[in-house]
Amino acid sequence: MTRPLAWGILGTGMIADVFARGLRESTSGQLVAVASRSLDTAQVFGAKFGLTHCHGSYEELLTNPSVQAVYIATPHPSHAVWAIKAAEAGKHILCEKPLGLNHAEAMAIVDAADQNDVFLMEAFMYRCHPQTAQLIELVRSNMIGDVRVIQATFSFHSAFDPESRLLNEALGGGAILDVGCYCVSMVRLIAGAATGTTIAEPITVNGVGHIGTTGVDEYALATLQFPGGILAQLATGVQAQQENVVRIFGTMGHIVVPMPWTPGLNNQPTSIWVHQHNKSDPQEFVVEHNVNLYALEADIVAEYLDAREAPYPAMTWEDTLGNMRTLDQWRASINMVYASEKPDAKTPPITGRLLQVQPASIMLYDTIAGLTKKISRLIIGADNQLTMPHANVMFDAFFEQGGTCFDTAHIYNGGLSERLLGQWVRDRGVRDQVVIIDKGAHTPFCTPVAVDIQLEESLERLQTDYIDLYLLHRDNPEIPAGEFIDVLNKHLVVGNIQAFGASNWSIDRIVEANTYAQIHGLQGFAVVSNNFSLAHMVEPVWPGCLSISDAESRTWLTRTQLPLMAWSSQARGFFTGRAHPDNQTDQELVRCWYSDENFQRLERATQLAQELGVTPNAIALAYVLHQPFPSFALIGPRTLGELRNSLTALSFTLTHDQVRWLSLDT
Repeated sequence: MTRPLAWGILGTGMIADVFARGLRESTSGQLVAVASRSLDTAQVFGAKFGLTHCHGSYEELLTNPSVQAVYIATPHPSHAVWAIKAAEAGKHILCEKPLGLNHAEAMAIVDAADQNDVFLMEAFMYRCHPQTAQLIELVRSNMIGDVRVIQATFSFHSAFDPESRLLNEALGGGAILDVGCYCVSMVRLIAGAATGTTIAEPITVNGVGHIGTTGVDEYALATLQFPGGILAQLATGVQAQQENVVRIFGTMGHIVVPMPWTPGLNNQPTSIWVHQHNKSDPQEFVVEHNVNLYALEADIVAEYLDAREAPYPAMTWEDTLGNMRTLDQWRASINMVYASEKPDAKTPPITGRLLQVQPASIMLYDTIAGLTKKISRLIIGADNQLTMPHANVMFDAFFEQGGTCFDTAHIYNGGLSERLLGQWVRDRGVRDQVVIIDKGAHTPFCTPVAVDIQLEESLERLQTDYIDLYLLHRDNPEIPAGEFIDVLNKHLVVGNIQAFGASNWSIDRIVEANTYAQIHGLQGFAVVSNNFSLAHMVEPVWPGCLSISDAESRTWLTRTQLPLMAWSSQARGFFTGRAHPDNQTDQELVRCWYSDENFQRLERATQLAQELGVTPNAIALAYVLHQPFPSFALIGPRTLGELRNSLTALSFTLTHDQVRWLSLDT
């Protein structure tokens, strides 16, 4: 028997009222509290449902010990902060769709639920209804043959009110996030069922839309391409009445779902129609279910509370993240960017907390010549974040875990990476606490003159008057190393940079450069930043890249004690389970990292990981950090999960013998 669950609702709008009424029919749920930003509003709402706990702030409800689970019914832009606060308060969470404004926010919410061990589900109630399970069964039955085209529409014409939640840009208005998210979730579900899996992610997403006078998408269309040759057509709107229906066309017929989004809303049976080419009349599949749609949703939460997420076809965490990623692509294709997502928005940390290092941080630090700041031995790459929300979430989390060092380059994403990093540093007010590594003079502009030009541009993009550590991104053997030393010392003297080094330079050229510096009384390279990883690079990842992982190079680094900042320190996913001699799917992984010796290293890393209770990827990263010379590891996490996995490499120690054994030295 499902355990009772005491609910509190954040928000008092229409959907909060609908959910509260639904709870009356729940077999497990009892509404015990409501919160609004206004105590009067909360009390009016509470009176309708006989509540004694009516709170004039969301914080009060989250501290109420009578509340076990919360239903978040606030406008979209506040989902993230209150879902995260709810998780940190130990409350289980059912959050209205969309889970966040974008994938980055959703990722932060999922991470908070995971870290605080609470249930989380995005409230797509139709996914909990038996009609959805029936639809999946029909798609998989092959009654209509191979699925070719899916059409999904959720669109209506609301009264034009610029201040309404549907049309107000500041409230996350617009069709795509309000109801287009249903269409995306449905076609991903159907395409998954049609291809023999659960959820399918689109290969391409292309959209068109009309952005109205309030700055939000009033109606929009999208075309998605899925594996298996499946195409999907999506239509949504808050200012365009359309037929709200789902149609699935296959090689032997088609399926029509007349009421896909609110099946059995009034506890009535619902139908799915199957039209087969070889039959004159369609077949009706009736789904009998007399439970309120929202009560069913609440009971799903209670039933799977211990699992912390609901099972398929309800919205799992991974399903939600995939849905948000597709919604981001749809909005990007029509240039629908909210003001709060733009680089100049000065958006505070998504947690709602002041940004500071968390007490549980286990970060390790070291220093290099020329810098006084402590440098985290894990260095996060500022290169794969293409939006301000993504950069904010990743950089905030890294900083909270004690990370102080950020690596970027003039060439990355046409300057966008420098701009996003610079904006984050400025917005957070942490310039005196962080170390910025910037790289310039990449081929074909690898000249002293290019250093002058690119450094000036980088300073402007980063919104700073100095770069802590400047690295030459490539070498140009046609130019004497001393000429680079001269130009870098010039910028050192005027304060544009505080230290400098070389990336993808050979040992011979580094020696040439530093010998020149010594003879002329100048500063030489303070660091080298080449590839270094447990798996040795077989072929350059990019043209002009150099590795320094071999035994002879390690001996030189040990003798000279020149600090190493290792890029691709985890061999670009070689130790994550993707690499196997029989798996040739990722051709870049095969080209750059597949070798008999590397698979031996992978086998040993896997063995040691099992002994220590960590992942092979963490072992590979720890290998870099346990060298007999100063070493720092550049990491490139795209998700908070990847960041946390990397951080586990700081939680254990490798012995000298283990390091040698991993590298096949013994």
